[in-house]
Amino acid sequence: MDEARPLWATPLQFVFACISYAVGLGNVWRFPYLCQMYGGGSFLVPYIIMLTVEGMPLLYLELAVGQRMRQGSIGAWRTINPYLSGVGVASVVVSFFLSMYYNVINAWAFWYLFHSFQDPLPWSVCPLNGNRTGYDEECEKASSTQYFWYRKTLNISPSIQESGAVQWEPALCLILAWLLVYLCILRGTESTGKVVYFTALLPYCVLIVYLVRGLTLHGATNGLAYMFTPKSGIPTRGSPALSLLAFQMEQLANPKAWINAATQIFFSLGLGFGSLIAFASYNEPSNNCQKHAVIVSIINSSTSIFASVVTFSIYGFKATFNYESCLNKVILLLTNSFDLEDGFLTVSNLEEVKSYLASAYPSKYSEVFPQIKNCSLESELETAVQGTGLAFIVYTEAIKNMEVSQLWSVLYFFMLLMLGIGSMLGNTAAILTPLTDSKVISSYLPKEAISGLVCLVSCAIGLVFTMEAGNYWFDIFNDYAATLPLLLIVLVEAAAVCYLYGLRRFESDLKAMTGHALNWYWKAMWGGVSPLLIISLFVFYLSDYIITGTLQYQAWDASQGQLVTKDYPPYALAIIGLLVASSTMCIPLGALGTFIVRRLKRRDTASVA
Repeated sequence: MDEARPLWATPLQFVFACISYAVGLGNVWRFPYLCQMYGGGSFLVPYIIMLTVEGMPLLYLELAVGQRMRQGSIGAWRTINPYLSGVGVASVVVSFFLSMYYNVINAWAFWYLFHSFQDPLPWSVCPLNGNRTGYDEECEKASSTQYFWYRKTLNISPSIQESGAVQWEPALCLILAWLLVYLCILRGTESTGKVVYFTALLPYCVLIVYLVRGLTLHGATNGLAYMFTPKSGIPTRGSPALSLLAFQMEQLANPKAWINAATQIFFSLGLGFGSLIAFASYNEPSNNCQKHAVIVSIINSSTSIFASVVTFSIYGFKATFNYESCLNKVILLLTNSFDLEDGFLTVSNLEEVKSYLASAYPSKYSEVFPQIKNCSLESELETAVQGTGLAFIVYTEAIKNMEVSQLWSVLYFFMLLMLGIGSMLGNTAAILTPLTDSKVISSYLPKEAISGLVCLVSCAIGLVFTMEAGNYWFDIFNDYAATLPLLLIVLVEAAAVCYLYGLRRFESDLKAMTGHALNWYWKAMWGGVSPLLIISLFVFYLSDYIITGTLQYQAWDASQGQLVTKDYPPYALAIIGLLVASSTMCIPLGALGTFIVRRLKRRDTASVA
């Protein structure tokens, strides 16, 4: 099997494949949100520590296992211990869940990319109502970008109970996304190895272009200052330096900052899915996977920080634009209401004039007062958004106000598409490698047919996410399909290598394979620190689910033009339970199945004797 196994053309292809897989949408739309929530620069302290004690060691562990065993996740863990085949199966199940819903993001990116060539951009203005006497009521209550996302893209239903029909335009985009993925994985490492050069490098080109543009936008410095300036509620006397220090200590003492840092590192690197094991299985046995683990970890985290600078420069522009627009509306309202001379009322004297008008014309001012908006740059910047809300609402709102907005829209959604496709290559590799390694399956079906069937089945099931209630199901899969199962999978992986296979045995395997001895740092992390961190995360998430009680979701209320909180119905809770159980139960069931088969074989052997 080893001699016939395909290999990466160069070690660089392998590194690019890992970078393309690890550097994904989470780097762009979750890490900036965490920086915003936990004090900007101070969040980097727990983040870098967690990278050192959790992310980098566990990444190296998975790469080393894949390169040593030269098989996909199922075969690799079965080789380490026959009772661990369920660990590989659990990884495949989680990766299958992920591929079903993750490619929907690429479908949305395609949808926005196609609409980016219109002038004006379709999300830049509200459409007219049916009578053409004014703007659409839902759009006016929300915003043009929210309306385009919730109504034109998702055509979202009021609740998860109202499934609605499949939306054919997003469905076609989903089919296109799966077709593109299939073409990229058609010939295994031969085709994937060429595609990763584009999916790994092009997003950086776009981010650099966006950085240059973002830093030149009006108000960009407001966003960057907000990101790195402490926003503490602690009153501190003395110098600003003492205030900064007090806030940083407050955030470092906040357990949620550490938990979110560990979670971000864990999921950003894609641990536990089996993708890294699959990629490493196509390496030469002598490949220095330790060096590559360090390189991929550092590049992934550096990209998150870099993307945050880009995001907050754009975010600052959007917030400043909205703030100044709000002020201009107030100035226009007061100028018209009190017949003031044009140009008399400005931003600099607005508060002073408002006080004068309130005292000189109290009755008239009281009539106008309900229409005066409270404009605040701080409140605009404090709107913390992550996920699809950041990618498809906040960014589009900023892009629509840029000059040559079509160009920036095309570049942005092309970047999202490259990031999404790069991650999908890893997700599908985690599924396909164990299947193509199986002699039973590969003897009946060629690799191209196996790839086609996986893509076809995933696409067919993924059509659920293009229904009117599809976004609610997307959130369920995104929130619950992977979190707890992956923590359990990686915990078992670390324990299996250190205590079942044996750390000394694995150390000698690595030395014979690469020629490098395993130093104390990796052994300490694998044997104690990293598993303890995973257990802590597992306990936190489990207790958080229990304390929360009834799980809730955000539903779109068209009459209010905003999101409202609703409880999940019982059948949705049952599906959440099945999502978690279907992958985690693979581990004990796999061990039980192996135990039963071995007992039966022993019985048969004893009866023959």
